[in-house]
Amino acid sequence: MMYKSFKIVKVDSKYCDYLRTFDNKVPYNAGRKDLRPFIGVLFMVSNCEYFAPLSSPKPKHKLLKNTLDLLKINDGIYGVINFNNMIPVEKNNYIEFDLNKKTNDKNEIFRINLLRNQLRWLTSNKKEVLTKSKLLYNLYKNKKLPKNVEDRCCNFPLLEEKCREYNN
Repeated sequence: MMYKSFKIVKVDSKYCDYLRTFDNKVPYNAGRKDLRPFIGVLFMVSNCEYFAPLSSPKPKHKLLKNTLDLLKINDGIYGVINFNNMIPVEKNNYIEFDLNKKTNDKNEIFRINLLRNQLRWLTSNKKEVLTKSKLLYNLYKNKKLPKNVEDRCCNFPLLEEKCREYNN
């Protein structure tokens, strides 16, 4: 199933906390003023949509290389996507970011502009994003990943099972 466009969403922190009780690689999603943004829908597996966490730009991102589980967004200028930490969600586990929100808060304006830039770049590089996420997923499921990459990845099949349990 292919999607026309990506969404930038906030995943419910209670849902992430629940998943983390089964897999400690699930990213923390609360504790700051805002929830960490995720990009999706990358692909679907048995009624679960997959989303991957976005990281805002840091100086180290410019030095990193694109790998099986990491994609630099515009050469790291807009941050990175961490495919190793992608998680399955159902529609009631997230809300979409409002990228048209009007605000006078400088930090909020900066954040919205960054998210818009990330979304624009990712959409124009959609094929690479989708191919990379699905490849990592399939290599993980088929136990074909290098050990160091596998060790960084969420347990996708386990999280799918827990996603279904949580939502039933």
